[in-house]
Order: sequence, then C-alpha cells, then structure tokens
Amino acid sequence: QVQLVESGGGLVQAGGSLRLSCAASGVTLDLYAIGWFRQAPGKDREGVSCISSSGRRTYYLDSVKGRFTVSKDNAKNTMYLQMNSLEPEDTAVYYCAALATIDTTVQDMCVRGLLEHWGQGTLVTVSS
Repeated sequence: QVQLVESGGGLVQAGGSLRLSCAASGVTLDLYAIGWFRQAPGKDREGVSCISSSGRRTYYLDSVKGRFTVSKDNAKNTMYLQMNSLEPEDTAVYYCAALATIDTTVQDMCVRGLLEHWGQGTLVTVSS
C-alpha cells in the first residue's frame, strides 16, 4: 500500500521560509516522477513543482520560480519543497504526489496533475 505523508506546514510571516517534507512508503521515489501541488480556498488545485524520475527535468509554476526548490532524498525515500520568500498568495493546502499516470513531459504532468498517488495535504498560511 502506497502512502505519502506531508509535514512541515504551518504559519509564517511574509518573506519567511518553510520546508515541506513528504515521506513515502510502498513506493520508491527514486524510480518515479514526483510533484507538489497546492489548493487555495476557492481556487482550483495547481501544480507547483514537479521533477522527473531521473531528477534531470523540473517544472515550476511561474509564480514560484526562483523562490521554491523541489528535491528528493532517495536514501530517505522523501521529497521536499523548500519555499523561500513566501507571500500571502502562497497560502494553500500543499499536496505531494508520485508516479506519473502516463508517459508525458514533466510540465504536462504537473499542469494536469497526472500522478497516481497523493498525500493528505499540509496547510501553509502566510501572513502579511
């Protein structure tokens, strides 16, 4: 059984940083594409950042480029989202996901949310 468990969310002031973690079990992250998504109140879910199985290709939502960094630690079977210079607009529930459902580009996978396994989400609140 695949489980993805996010942690690291919380309340932070604008300009601050947080690092989200997603611990995986039942799936080896080294073998699969992964991603981070978010859903703000009243808005659709959007792909924040994704990385290919090899780690060589990444995608970032335009609004987070230069501020967020996605990574994975294969030894710990954990993925991360380092978020710097946080803005109130970043407030959302953040979800991690793994294993692309179809063979497509990292951008397409991320924009369309084409991943099979999802975590339960962690809330990030950025105060102004």
